[in-house]
Amino acid sequence: MRVVLRGALVLAIALSIGAVAGWTRGVRAADDVTRPDAAFVDRQFSALNDQVEAARGETAVLKLQLVRATNILERSARYQIPADLSAAIYDIALSEGIDPALGYQLVKIESQFKGAARSNMAAFGFTQLQVPTARFYKGDVTERDLMDRDINLRIGFRFLNDLLVQYHGDKHLALVAYNRGPAKVREILAAGGNPRNGYSEMVLKGYQPLAVALP
Repeated sequence: MRVVLRGALVLAIALSIGAVAGWTRGVRAADDVTRPDAAFVDRQFSALNDQVEAARGETAVLKLQLVRATNILERSARYQIPADLSAAIYDIALSEGIDPALGYQLVKIESQFKGAARSNMAAFGFTQLQVPTARFYKGDVTERDLMDRDINLRIGFRFLNDLLVQYHGDKHLALVAYNRGPAKVREILAAGGNPRNGYSEMVLKGYQPLAVALP
C-alpha cells in the first residue's frame, strides 16, 4: 500500500509539473519551456501529500471498523449472545481501559450474560455489582440503575480496571479482589496468605486477548 501511494504521489507531481512546463504538448525547443517556480512545486507537493495522508487515514479507520465488527460478531457467536450486547461489552470495555476479551469473560462468569441477574449477596446485573461498590463511582446510583445494561457494564469495567491498576496488571489478584472485595484481599495479603479462591481461574479459563488495534 505504501509503495502504491508513493508511486501515485510521484506520478501526480510529475504530471502536474509536466503540464505547466509544456511537456504534455511535446514541446521540443528548450527555449519554449516555461519552468515551474519552486513555490508552485512545493504547493503542489504539499497538496498531494495531504491527499495521500487523508486517504491513509480513511483506510486506517476502515480497518479499525472491520476489526471491531469481526470481534463483535465472533464473540456474539461464541457466547451465543445478541450482537447488540456483544457490541456494548466490546465498546464499553475499551472505553474503560480493559481488554474486551476480559470483559466478556467477566460477564459470563458473573451473570451468564443475563442483565436481570440478582444474587443472594444483593449484587445486580451483568457484572453483579453491589450498590455500595457502584456508588463509589456514581454516588446516586440505585438498584434499578444497575439493571441498566450500559450503566452496569461501565461501572463494573471501571471497577475492574481500577483493580488492575492497583495490582499492577496482575489479573488474578484484580479478579479475586473483584470477587471477594479489595479490603478482604488486602487483609489476607497483609497476613501473608493467598487470597485466590478459584474465581480468577474461572474467569481466565480460555481467555485470549483480542486484537483491537491495527498492527
